[in-house]
Amino acid sequence: MTTSSSSLTQRVIQGRWIGKIMLILASVGVVWMIGNKAAENPTLFVQQILNGLQLGFVYALIALGYTMVYGIVKLINFAHGDVFMVGAFVSYFCVAKFGLHNWPAVVFPALNSALSILIGTITVILVSMITCAIMAITIERIAYKPLRDAPRISALITAVGISFFLEYFGALDFVFSPNFITYKRPFEVITYYISQGIFKLEKGLEPPPGSIIFTNIFVIIVVASLGLLFLLQFIVQRTKIGKAMRSAAYDKPTSRLMGINVDNIITITFGIGASLAGAAGMLFAIAFPSIVFLMGVTPGLKAFVAAVLGGIGSIPGALVGALIMGQAETLTAAYISTPMRDAIAFTLLILVLMIRPTGIFGEPEREKA
Repeated sequence: MTTSSSSLTQRVIQGRWIGKIMLILASVGVVWMIGNKAAENPTLFVQQILNGLQLGFVYALIALGYTMVYGIVKLINFAHGDVFMVGAFVSYFCVAKFGLHNWPAVVFPALNSALSILIGTITVILVSMITCAIMAITIERIAYKPLRDAPRISALITAVGISFFLEYFGALDFVFSPNFITYKRPFEVITYYISQGIFKLEKGLEPPPGSIIFTNIFVIIVVASLGLLFLLQFIVQRTKIGKAMRSAAYDKPTSRLMGINVDNIITITFGIGASLAGAAGMLFAIAFPSIVFLMGVTPGLKAFVAAVLGGIGSIPGALVGALIMGQAETLTAAYISTPMRDAIAFTLLILVLMIRPTGIFGEPEREKA
């Protein structure tokens, strides 16, 4: 029996090493092919890097919700992608139906137009964030809190059920819509481009061939995402709520003995993660102006993969994993095959789980004294 067991263990180890070697060789092949094509057309390569950054920062905001919730309650909240969808629809109604982005111009007619648009857009983002936070807090109190001491599979199944509920409740005509909706941006798109080493700005005109192109949408997504990420890092590292979050993530019973209301901290964590997903929903809709009730499924899964890739439970890891995911998806679509851009996300997940199961920034679970 012992010999048989030892032989089986050796075969498993050999199988793992064979899998690792195959995946590493495939990765080297892909990098080599992309490198050759990048050398042939460096301008296109830089363009795809910028596109990947834009997508990666949106994934980062979604991935943070996964990593925060998992860090405290060890729950993969599969409804998080649909919170992202709700954020996109809330911002759509704020802009298209209520004209909330124009309120500064109505209240202060003499205000500079650019400042007016900036304040109005920030207002819409805040409304989306607050709405999603309230919704997530309600869901946590009603659906997740009663299952706090239940087996993890119960909470996981509940999360899947809530995900389906949000999707198909949102598909009702009196809620959102079952159809694709063209998203109305709250500002005019301005194109920037670099041509022959010269930086230029154009509105509504076609840049010359061979230019590196980006828009004010790219700038807004990067600035807004980085701002929210730094704010979250400040909250977690420098505030009492953040210290309580870290304490609850490490040891809930001891945290309760120290006077921390762990249930409230968990609820706050859900709210903060959902608010970031709400902001990501609006930013994603601005970049890709078509929304539908199922729009949160694929970005949600990819953001989850990004969180695992970076090390689920790690805030910097979520950012790095999301940026890698954005680059991998964009470069795959540009140089390999557009349909493969979705498959590459889960290939990366398999690769990471085989080589480093804890992720890039993840740490093995520590024993508590």
